[in-house]
Amino acid sequence: MTRFIDTYRDRFGVEPICQALRVSASAYYHRRTGERSERAIEDERLLSVILKTHEENFHAYGYRKMWKTLRRAGETAPRCQVQRLMRCHGIVGAKRRGKPWRTTTQDPNAERRPDLVNRNFTAQAPDRLWIGDFTYLRCWEGRLFFSFVIDVFSRRIVGWQLASHMRTDLVLDALRMALGTRQPGADFTLITHSDAGSQYTSHDYTQVIDDHRVLASVGSVGDAYDNAMAESFVDTFKTELIKDRVWQTRSQLELAILEYVDWFNNRRLHESLGDIPPVEFEQLHAARSDAFAGDQSVVGLRPNGSQPLTTRRFATSRAENHLEEPGAAMTAPQLVVDDSSQLVSTALGSDHHQPTETN
Repeated sequence: MTRFIDTYRDRFGVEPICQALRVSASAYYHRRTGERSERAIEDERLLSVILKTHEENFHAYGYRKMWKTLRRAGETAPRCQVQRLMRCHGIVGAKRRGKPWRTTTQDPNAERRPDLVNRNFTAQAPDRLWIGDFTYLRCWEGRLFFSFVIDVFSRRIVGWQLASHMRTDLVLDALRMALGTRQPGADFTLITHSDAGSQYTSHDYTQVIDDHRVLASVGSVGDAYDNAMAESFVDTFKTELIKDRVWQTRSQLELAILEYVDWFNNRRLHESLGDIPPVEFEQLHAARSDAFAGDQSVVGLRPNGSQPLTTRRFATSRAENHLEEPGAAMTAPQLVVDDSSQLVSTALGSDHHQPTETN
C-alpha cells in the first residue's frame, strides 16, 4: 500500500489516494517515516500503567474506577483515553453472574430479637451500626465458610473469620474480632444487625452481645432485603475475588481473603463513599468532625456521597401482599436517643416470634 501511494503521489496527491483507498493519510506518513506519534507513545505508556493497576486491584475495576484510581495516583489522562485503551485491549472489570448458594436452615425454637434497623442502612458515625452475615466458599480441600462484620458508616470490614463449619463459633469469632479491634464510645449504643439464622439467635452469641452491651437486631425470616447491605457485600466479594479463581488449599484461600480484606478497606474505591476507601473515609470523618455541627452522615461528608441504602417493605396479609402506605403505622421498632444518650425502643409492633433461618 505504501509503495502504491509513493508511485502515484506526485500525480494525484497523498490525501486523494488515501481517501479513494479508504486508508489513513497519517498512517501512511507514519509508515513512510518510521516515526511514532506522541499519541502512540503515550498510549503505550498508559497501557502498561493500566495493566499493572488492574492486576493490583484484583482485576475488579472497569474503566470508571480505573480512571479514578489513576487520577489518585497522579495520572492526568482523560477518562475517554482510559476507556478506549481498556476496550481495545480487552481489559474489563469483574462482572456479576451465577446463582447464590443457599445456607439457610430453619430454627423454629430460637427467640426472635426485634428489627431495629428496618432496612435503613445508614449511620451517623463509625461503630453505631454493624451488619453481619456469612457465606460458603470452595477449594480443593473442601467447603469453607466465611463470616464477616461490616461497619455501615464506612463499609469497612471490621471482623471476619474462615472456618470449615457454620456453627455459632464461626460468627462469634468474627464478632469478637470486631469488638477487639474497634473502640465503641460511651455516648451512644452500638447495634449489630443480622439475619434470623440460628447462629445469630443462639444463646452463646446473645450472651456475648449482652456482655458488651450491644443491641442485637434481627431481620425477618427468609428476607434478603432486611440484610441487604450484607447480601450486597457477599455478591461483591464473590464477584471480585472468588469468580474465575481456584485455590488448592484452605491456607491459600485464607491468604487470598486476608489480602482482599486489606485491599477492600484501604485501597478499593467505593462509589457510595464518593470513590474513596473506607479507611480514608473514616479518617476524613475524624478530621472534619468538629467542622460539622449537624449531619455527619455519608451525604454530609462528601458532595457525591452515598444515598441511604433503604428498601421498601412489603406488608403480608392472608388476602394479599401490598406496599405499606406512607402514613401507615410502623410495625418495626423506632429508635430514639434521649438526653442521657440511652437507646429507647418504642412502638414495638406485632409479635416477632417467628420461625428463623439463615442465609
